[in-house]
Amino acid sequence: MNYHPKSDFMRVMFERGFVADCTDYQALDEALRKSAVPAYIGYDATAPSLHVGHLMNIMVLRWLQKTGGKPITLMGGGTTKVGDPSFRSEERPLLTPEAIDVNIAGLKQVFAKYLSYGDGPTDAIMLNNAEWLDGLNYLDFLRDIGRHFSVNRMLSFESVKSRLDREQSLSFLEFNYMILQAYDFLEIYRRYGCILQMGGSDQWGNIINGIDLTRRVIDQEIYGLTTPLLTTSDGRKMGKSASGAVWLNGDMLSPYEFWQFWRNTTDADVGRFLKIFTELPVEECDRLGALGGSEINSAKIQLANLATALLHGEEAAAAAEATAREVFEKGGIGDDLPTVTLAPEELAEGVGIVQLFVRAGLAASGKDAKRLIAEGGAKVNDDIVTDVSLRYGASHLNEPLKLTAGKKRHALVVLG
Repeated sequence: MNYHPKSDFMRVMFERGFVADCTDYQALDEALRKSAVPAYIGYDATAPSLHVGHLMNIMVLRWLQKTGGKPITLMGGGTTKVGDPSFRSEERPLLTPEAIDVNIAGLKQVFAKYLSYGDGPTDAIMLNNAEWLDGLNYLDFLRDIGRHFSVNRMLSFESVKSRLDREQSLSFLEFNYMILQAYDFLEIYRRYGCILQMGGSDQWGNIINGIDLTRRVIDQEIYGLTTPLLTTSDGRKMGKSASGAVWLNGDMLSPYEFWQFWRNTTDADVGRFLKIFTELPVEECDRLGALGGSEINSAKIQLANLATALLHGEEAAAAAEATAREVFEKGGIGDDLPTVTLAPEELAEGVGIVQLFVRAGLAASGKDAKRLIAEGGAKVNDDIVTDVSLRYGASHLNEPLKLTAGKKRHALVVLG
C-alpha cells in the first residue's frame, strides 16, 4: 500500500499495523483531518465478556479518541437475536432477551477501561441497536429497506458464499443479519452523523452493504475500514489459549492469567503485539521486537505489563509480575495465582488429578489433562505426575497444592 496518510488517526493505523482494507483511503483521510469524525464498531452480545480476539478493534477505538475522533460502541441488543452467520459453519444458538441484557452489562465493563464516555465532541457514546431494530414494522422495513438489496449480490459475499460452498445450511433468519447490520449504519449516520464503520476483515461484506444502503436511501457518502484478522506467528487465532478463551472481564479470567497470556507470547510476535496492544512508540516496539536470546523475555514482560495495565490497572500488572517472579524465579507459590477452592465434602472420596487440572484451567478437558500427564508436562508441587489415577483428600491440603502445566502455567488448589 503506497498511500501516505495525512490525518493523525490514519497515520497511527498504518504505522501500527491496524489496516486491512478501506473503501476510500483519501476521502476518509480528508474527512478525519477536518473534524471529530464519529466512527463505530458493533459488538453482538453472545457472551458475558469480550476476549483478546476483540482487543485489536477496541484499541482502534481508543486511538480514534486519542487522535481527535468520536468513538461509538454499538451493542447488538437487536442483532444478537438473529446472529451473524459470517464465516460460521452453523447457526448460533438463540439467546433470550434477558440473557442478552446480562451479556451487554458484562461487555460495558471492558469499554470503560479503554474509552472516555461523556457529552464532549470526542467523548465516546454507547448505543444499543435494539433501540431502533426492536420496533421495526416488518412490511415497512421490507418495502423501504429490503428493496435495496440484491440477493444475488448478498450470496456473492465470501462470508456467506464459503458456507454455501460447503453445502451447510444458512437459515432465512441468519440471511437477514447483513440487512440489519447495514440498516444500523444508515440509522447511526442519521442520528449521530457517523460516517465510518470499522471492524475485522470478516465484516467487510456487512460494512459494504451499509455503505451501499446509505448511498441509495439518502445519497450520502460514508466509509468502511477493516483490520486484519490477527493470528499468531504459528497460525493460531488470537483470543484462545491452551486452556480456553482469554476473557477481558476480570471475573472470568484473573489479571494474573491475562498477564501470563502476554508473557507467553512467541518471540516472533512480540514487536507486532507491542504495536497493536500497547501505546509504546513504534520505534521502541521495533527495538524490543528485534531483541534475541534471553533479552526478548524483558520485552515480553513489558508487553504483559503494558497490556495488563490498560485493562486491569498498573497495580494489577505489577502484582502479576511479582507473582510470576516468585513462582518462576524463586520456585515459590504466588498469592495471585488462579485458585481452585475445594469444599471439605468434595474430598470425602478424594478428587482426581485429572479433574484438578481441568478445574484449574490448565487443561481444556479430561483427555487433554491425561495427555499432559502422559507427556510428563504435569507437576504437583514441582514433582512430575505420572499416574492419571491419583486422588487427593483433605490430608493432602494442609498446605496449598501448586499445579503446573508445562513450564509457565500454574494454579493453586486450596481447602475451602
